[in-house]
Amino acid sequence: MMEITAIEPRRKSFSALYLDGEFAVKIDTETLLRSGYRLGQTITDEQLHQLIVDSDRRRAQERALYLLEHRSHSKGELVEKICRTTSAEAAEAAADRMEELGLIDDEEYGRRYAAELFRRKGYSSSRVVFELTKKGIDKDFAQAVAEELAPDPEETICAILEKKYPRCMEDEKEQRRAVAALKRLGYRWDDIKAALTAYGEEQEED
Repeated sequence: MMEITAIEPRRKSFSALYLDGEFAVKIDTETLLRSGYRLGQTITDEQLHQLIVDSDRRRAQERALYLLEHRSHSKGELVEKICRTTSAEAAEAAADRMEELGLIDDEEYGRRYAAELFRRKGYSSSRVVFELTKKGIDKDFAQAVAEELAPDPEETICAILEKKYPRCMEDEKEQRRAVAALKRLGYRWDDIKAALTAYGEEQEED
């Protein structure tokens, strides 16, 4: 048994817990208040461990809600961010709770994120799948969504050429830059080549 000899406030809503005259651990202040532990009381190793677990879980849930207030996250992305300040177990429990509450939904998130990447970034299907899996989205689902939402690659590439590389058919250096950029967006050479041909024909018609 150990005696709680001091409780001191710390930054970011923590309290320092001193046991038998020595600093023991920082605990979330709200968790400590709810626990009912007070100065002069005794606490066992098991009770202290549970207090630490409860504190960690509460901090993880608070962090999850804070992150979700600012923007949507996939479940994997949320766990990864919460892990920076809490244990992996607490982070996963918090993410599970957010999923139960309907605050995260990987399928809905993946669909919206894929549509945004196609529309705003001009990414290829393979690049979209890569970006979705980086966020923790299931690869099979990512591939299915990309296949469903992907615009025609030739049309997308022609639009990119028109907007960013309008002189690529006249300037070999600009064409090389365009090809390199399109490869970074994930497009295959066959699609790039077909789009360059189509874009060149459009330029001639104009």
